Amino acid sequence: MTAPAFGGVDVSLDTRIDHLDWPRIESDLDARGNALVEGLIEPERCAELAALYADDSRFRSRVVMARHGYGRGEYRYFCYPLPKTVATLRSAFYPHLAPIANRWNAAMEISTQYPLAHEDYLARCHAAGQIRPTPLLLQYGVDDYNCLHQDLYGEHVFPLQVAILLSEPQRDFDGGEFVLTEQRPRMQSRPEVVPLRQGDGVIFAVHHRPVQGARGVYRVNLRHGVSRVRRGRRHTLGVIFHDAG
Repeated sequence: MTAPAFGGVDVSLDTRIDHLDWPRIESDLDARGNALVEGLIEPERCAELAALYADDSRFRSRVVMARHGYGRGEYRYFCYPLPKTVATLRSAFYPHLAPIANRWNAAMEISTQYPLAHEDYLARCHAAGQIRPTPLLLQYGVDDYNCLHQDLYGEHVFPLQVAILLSEPQRDFDGGEFVLTEQRPRMQSRPEVVPLRQGDGVIFAVHHRPVQGARGVYRVNLRHGVSRVRRGRRHTLGVIFHDAG
């Protein structure tokens, strides 16, 4: 098995993302704050990405969740230059998500608007001192889990992100479901479990999203996490579009 190339763009993956059912994805994001993308990455590429976890040269830092009260398990942030697959996911998804993010902000009366090219948005982040890459690999073993949280990292936050499951449920691990919660004003939190198979991705809101109510649009806060892994080992790729300070 060869290691993924670094730098540049994977044209086949870029094309695949361009040809996703974007009207359906946008509709799902508007309705639920998340959208499932099945079969985004093939199993061989999933295995290559998961295998990178052991290569110290690919990462800028490692976080052991229990030390910080984040849960159990660990994750590693990639360093620049990103693996070719990861860089392509960032650059190919972003121009489809930026118009959705701009529409959401306008609905919530948030003045921030996002450029349509990811490199232009990263330039904005870097000018503000957010220069550290945020795509990450997460690794969970038995009894590991990830507490509900939001990936914010600084002043500049792109409001959508993507998580891709690199392991196969019931083969590589049991449990470890991807969980989202929504907190609506004066209501109890609403949980949702997103059923993922190996290579599936889920696009979801980082922080909040607009919801149309009887008296106009209001903001709903979202958090995400992973339930307890009961058996085996689980790897996930997280694709975050803003960099960290």
